[in-house]
Amino acid sequence: MKQLKLTGFVVFLSFLTEFLTLPTKPPDIDNFQVTQKFINDNIGYLTIIAFAQYVQEAAFEEVEMLVKEMMEIRDKCIADMTLPECAKLPNDVLQESLCAVEGLPQKYNFSHCCSKRDFERRHCFLYNKKVDVGFLPPFPIGDPEKKCQDYQQKKDLFLNKYLYEVARRYPFVFSPTLLTVAARFEEVAETCCEEQDIASCFRTRVAPVIQYLKKMSVYEKTVCGAFIRFGPKVFKSIYFAALSQKFPKIEFKELTSLIEEILSNYDECCEGDSVRCIRSRSKVMSHVCTKQDSISSKVKECCEKKIPERGECIINSENDEKPKDLSPREAKFIDSKDVCQHRDADQENFMAEFLYEYSRRHQDLSIPEVLRIGEVYENLLEDCCRTENPPDCYGHAEEKFNETTEKSLKMVQQECECFQNLGKDDLKYHYLVKLTKMAPQLSTEELTSLSKEIVAALTMCCTQSEQFACVDNLVDLVLGGLCGVNKNRTINPAVDQCCKSSFAFRRHCFDSLKADETYVPPSTSQGLFNFHANLCHAQNGALQRKKERFLVNFVKLKPQFTDKELQSLLTDFTNMVEKCCKAEGPEACFSEEGPKLEAKSQAASQT
Repeated sequence: MKQLKLTGFVVFLSFLTEFLTLPTKPPDIDNFQVTQKFINDNIGYLTIIAFAQYVQEAAFEEVEMLVKEMMEIRDKCIADMTLPECAKLPNDVLQESLCAVEGLPQKYNFSHCCSKRDFERRHCFLYNKKVDVGFLPPFPIGDPEKKCQDYQQKKDLFLNKYLYEVARRYPFVFSPTLLTVAARFEEVAETCCEEQDIASCFRTRVAPVIQYLKKMSVYEKTVCGAFIRFGPKVFKSIYFAALSQKFPKIEFKELTSLIEEILSNYDECCEGDSVRCIRSRSKVMSHVCTKQDSISSKVKECCEKKIPERGECIINSENDEKPKDLSPREAKFIDSKDVCQHRDADQENFMAEFLYEYSRRHQDLSIPEVLRIGEVYENLLEDCCRTENPPDCYGHAEEKFNETTEKSLKMVQQECECFQNLGKDDLKYHYLVKLTKMAPQLSTEELTSLSKEIVAALTMCCTQSEQFACVDNLVDLVLGGLCGVNKNRTINPAVDQCCKSSFAFRRHCFDSLKADETYVPPSTSQGLFNFHANLCHAQNGALQRKKERFLVNFVKLKPQFTDKELQSLLTDFTNMVEKCCKAEGPEACFSEEGPKLEAKSQAASQT
């Protein structure tokens, strides 16, 4: 990524005392200096990310104004390092500056956060972020040729605006990820603006960038949700499972040390502290790269890359091969007579080691499934260690593990059968209906987005040889997005229970959910059947989206409709659009046909 020259949070840099204490090991010193230079070179990006994610409604011009406000703090710190604000945490300085801009907290409804301090204020800003960005205007597409003119004339401004638009719509994406997105988009613009068919080039080359952004958004949001909702224990379990599969040769002690560093990284990244997130991520990746021989043979090329590409490369690297001398099972957790004594001595460490040993031996399983096995084992020992003969009790553990995996496998098989039988469009309608009945309180935008993500996951995974792990991992991430980051998010009692009762088994919980019994539909159709001639001008994709929105809103109105009745309604909707768009007066036709469709649906609901 080319360095941006926009000045900003220089107070985020070496003026802060926490960044002046260099580690003592030469590799760490080198890593610190490289990271420091990267932060320094990209401070404009970090400024925009932080402001846009905390105050999503703010206009770009307001963001620019806030950057100038921060420059005053920078100048003060250059002149006098002893000032109190020069020794504060970066995020505290940022949030204090946001609160100090006259009228801004009231205008964008975060003044309640400004009355708090330190940890409480940081978490208030975090919980104030909005996952559902339906309140923002559509992402500005613009004419491709005009894009290139803007890019070539004012490159820095163009890229800053792009990052601002992305960051405000993805408020929980970590700063290293957004910097990677910015770098890739810059490469796209650089290439496409030299092509003859600029529009086609942008369409083709931007698609994988957006796909990467969405994938990382879902992942980071889900892990932050697990961390905030369930605390460090579940968070560590996720990483013991994931990293043991990725790095099966790593020693348990080394993995424990690495996960402690990752835990610190997520604490800062989930809070939205852009600078400390980058510094922590860099420290974790340096840990991996300086100990490649004992961790993984698959990261050598990644470690030769620069920040932030190095981190993204390691995260997305393939699993290393299992050690050749690794036994098919670890006997100490099932066959030993001393299991209960070992568990009682240090339960958290004991369970972490179990996940480590089980995961490195089962690289074919999904992360949620490994966590389910861990929860089954933990509950089994809780019961067995109270009996007169514990070994005889937990000696049947593998049977319990197999039963759990069989249930999960059956769930995935049914989902993929649904994919094979329905086709992409009908599959989307299936999940639109299922999710809307399950959580009608969610916005139409969020329901359509969640359905689209599930269909994308099944489309990608159900044709692969590793179908089970692929589906289970991705669909679980989508459900994590539904649960959200904020532990206080409430949808309805049944969904809330699935989100908070068990991280490992939430897929099973959601799979068994039916229509929400507490939901009270609106008493009127609220203009749902008011159609207009603009439907005739919608392209295929736009018309499909309107059709999906109509279906979701209708299910919210009539949740008792069966799948067969809803399919009939969609057919009637399609026929109406086709009929009216061929008519001499489409608007008059829609005015006549809309009430007919409403009357028909009313009659069907009363039969």
